[in-house]
Amino acid sequence: MSLYVIGDLHLAFGCDKPMDVFGGRWENYTDKLLEGFASVRPEDTTVLCGDLSWGMSLAEAREDFRFIHKLPGRKVILKGNHDYWWTTAAQAYRFFAENGFDSIEILHNNCCFYGDVALCGTRGWSCDAADGDDHDRKILRRELMRLETSLKAAGEREKLVFLHYPPKLVHCQCDEVLEMLHAYGVRRCWYGHLHSGGCALGFEGDSEGIRFQMISADHLHFFPQKIF
Repeated sequence: MSLYVIGDLHLAFGCDKPMDVFGGRWENYTDKLLEGFASVRPEDTTVLCGDLSWGMSLAEAREDFRFIHKLPGRKVILKGNHDYWWTTAAQAYRFFAENGFDSIEILHNNCCFYGDVALCGTRGWSCDAADGDDHDRKILRRELMRLETSLKAAGEREKLVFLHYPPKLVHCQCDEVLEMLHAYGVRRCWYGHLHSGGCALGFEGDSEGIRFQMISADHLHFFPQKIF
């Protein structure tokens, strides 16, 4: 049994917004994802860190989730900034049940478990949100509440944190998120959101006892990264 992570699949089977138009690594990216998941076994778990589907509704995202469901193993998903299909977790679970997508779980105001390890996380928000306008600060406060709810639900288990937005860049960081990670003893954190040239802005490595890793699909060449 292994644990993997990858983010930003940006599937578009139900709408006309395929990422192939950007060329480069994104050419034939769904085929690359199938190749990348070939080493994942039915007993494995993969965390998908947001921006999963370009669908504007659950109905429009149906074929994207069918693709995700058919990928091997258990999938734990969280919300990204482009997941416009997202309404509530309850509605998403009803949709998954109606369509037989029983390999997909949602990480939102909760935590999930991988053996004795807790999978915690939320979408997050931009690093400079605390210095932004009222709208940005409101979203940041909400995301901090969701992150803390997730961390508290983990109890005394080892906590792995998964975010969509990077909590730390090479030139700035979200102090509020980092303070919470330290407060709950988090030692490893994964994030996506950044693509192409923007990947150079992401911080990867150890900082004050926490290891950060970027797992956007194109950054990983569409191969999920094995954690354990």
